[in-house]
Amino acid sequence: MGKKLYVGNLSYQTSQADLENLFGAHGTVESAQVIIDRNTGRSKGFAFVEMSSDAEAKTAISALDGQDCGGRPLKVNEAKPREPRTGGGGGGGRGRY
Repeated sequence: MGKKLYVGNLSYQTSQADLENLFGAHGTVESAQVIIDRNTGRSKGFAFVEMSSDAEAKTAISALDGQDCGGRPLKVNEAKPREPRTGGGGGGGRGRY
């Protein structure tokens, strides 16, 4: 099983292909996903990249964390598991009677 990496401080112009090329120099990229804002359709400035092995993930972190990409220093580290969302939706509004 591969390791999922968080890639932050991305230029808004960075594409999935850019990430695949950048991380591909350090191992096999299983997937790369730039996170897009639903409302604007623009990048949120971060992405997730999955490498095929732990060793490749560590190599990519060592090589790319802090490296300049599009004029910005990348922040690369192991992705943390997604926290379950709490609170739920809450009406809060008054219904019609």
